[in-house]
Amino acid sequence: MKDDFLELLAPALQRLQCGFSGLPEAQLQPPGMTEAAAVLAEAAERLRDNYPYYHPLYAGQMLKPPHPVARAAYALAMLLNPNNHALDGGRASSRMEVEAVRQIAEMFGWREFLGHLTSGGTLANLEALWVAGLTAPGKAVAASEQAHYTHSRISAVLKLPYTSIGTDERGRMDLKALETELASGTVGTVVATLGTTAGGAVDPLDGILSLRERYGFRVHVDAAYGGYFRLVSNLGEEAQRAFDRIGEADSIVVDPHKHGLQPYGCGCVLFRDPGVGRFYKHDSPCTYFTSNELHLGEISLECSRAGASAVALWATERLLPLVRGGAFARGLEQGREAALRLHERVAEEARFVSAPVPELDILVWAVRARTTGESSRRAQEVFDRAAAEGLHLALAQLPARYFPSAGWTDAGADTRVMCLRSVLMKPEHLAWADEIWQRVQRAVAF
Repeated sequence: MKDDFLELLAPALQRLQCGFSGLPEAQLQPPGMTEAAAVLAEAAERLRDNYPYYHPLYAGQMLKPPHPVARAAYALAMLLNPNNHALDGGRASSRMEVEAVRQIAEMFGWREFLGHLTSGGTLANLEALWVAGLTAPGKAVAASEQAHYTHSRISAVLKLPYTSIGTDERGRMDLKALETELASGTVGTVVATLGTTAGGAVDPLDGILSLRERYGFRVHVDAAYGGYFRLVSNLGEEAQRAFDRIGEADSIVVDPHKHGLQPYGCGCVLFRDPGVGRFYKHDSPCTYFTSNELHLGEISLECSRAGASAVALWATERLLPLVRGGAFARGLEQGREAALRLHERVAEEARFVSAPVPELDILVWAVRARTTGESSRRAQEVFDRAAAEGLHLALAQLPARYFPSAGWTDAGADTRVMCLRSVLMKPEHLAWADEIWQRVQRAVAF
């Protein structure tokens, strides 16, 4: 694989260093430099014990290679190692963060908002639920049973009641079950997941918003995985309706380190009402006095945060703007097309049982067998055989009712089955779809 990273980095690094050429020469002598090359060679050797996450034949978990410009911009910023907590620690990178976050907010139609980057989706969701809890003290957080486990865990940390809402046969929040819970008057926040991590399901946000009109609650959209699909043109009708109304949420989380081509960790939290900044108000004896401008630490629960993440995101968005029909959006569309193409192949293969049509770019399927236990065992075998073929998939446990045509003799209401799962989030997956399918067929030949 040709890597353009160093070619991009070298001239940019030279330009950055010229900006400080007026300083007197300082002989910096980090310890251990004579042994550094040997240590890096050892690290490279150790890192070979990994899956090839960057390659199209890695079609398992949610791992997408950062764009070369993001890697180069991150490394460039590390010459200074800025800290975006306060302007003293990251003047340029803080402004770049504001600009980068504004472009994400505009993707959802927001021009007035409060938002910033975080170290990942967990912290971003924590901030969203923290604000939600302060807005509706003592009231419960409700999320679907397929929502990320972080919501129940965060609710416990925040000492907020939590309730899990059942899902339909496609893994989406069941609106009738939600309304039953809402009728109790105990729910203050509903989390709508636009892109569940297991199967890529998209909760019916339009229906949830209709219920908000009747019951009055806060809507938080966890779009950590799926948020960027707001830009694509090839969603199904129901998913499109959800993404069309995402701007009506009270808060949104999206992870640039998933589909946004960024290194880990880079999350983003957005609030539609800038007034929630009052919840963050705090005093610092030494941090915020050098400028009357907003310091990002004044609207963030985290203190020290990597300014390099902001520089990398800013550079990527400058190169690939977040617009419909642009190169970035087309890459997402290609991943979804790859998932649809492979879903058709799975549906035609008698040895597999297909799940419903993918709503995003995550494909889930089971191995046909008499029982769920046998199907689970065979899924593990296919997973292992595929890896031997150089194709790396993933496994997920899902309710057996998601596969109504399976005919398992032991499938009850609560039975779960081990499934094969493939996250086709690289644009290159579309061109490799036939090769991936050929290797899947060889892996199932037993």
